[in-house]
Amino acid sequence: MRRAFVAEIFGSMKGKAAKFLRRLFLLDDTPERIALAFALGVFLAFSPLLGLHTFLGLILSLMFGLNRFALLLGVFVNNPWTLIPIYAAGTYLGSLIVGFPRIANMQGFQWSILFRSEFWAHLATQWSFLKPLLLGSSILSFIAAGLSYMVALRVIRKYRAQHTLS
Repeated sequence: MRRAFVAEIFGSMKGKAAKFLRRLFLLDDTPERIALAFALGVFLAFSPLLGLHTFLGLILSLMFGLNRFALLLGVFVNNPWTLIPIYAAGTYLGSLIVGFPRIANMQGFQWSILFRSEFWAHLATQWSFLKPLLLGSSILSFIAAGLSYMVALRVIRKYRAQHTLS
């Protein structure tokens, strides 16, 4: 019973992902511009500007006349399931370059403090923790955007070539 439920959920997600990808491949724009919009979205997804990804994606799509769907699809590479791995990888990469920060004292930490402005004001003063995150995430942004452009362009061209012949 439980396996059938899990298979149904993943089957549904797989179908929805395929539908989004088909829609991306068939957008009324050149493959280069679609891949560029997607790659710009991926760049924003890996950037350290947490909380501003969608807003910046919409602004950039309007400024440069890029397809909003393709750009936002790239932005949503960063989602609740990928957020921690993306920023952990970025912080680790940045720490390899600038050094690892000292261990933070987390005694008495409560999740409710995240919703208080004092926490965020204090966090902004912790440059030794923020520097590796900002540097590593920025580097990963460029790498991920470059790779996603190349992959998206190749896949879109291949998909369109196969579907124009049939």
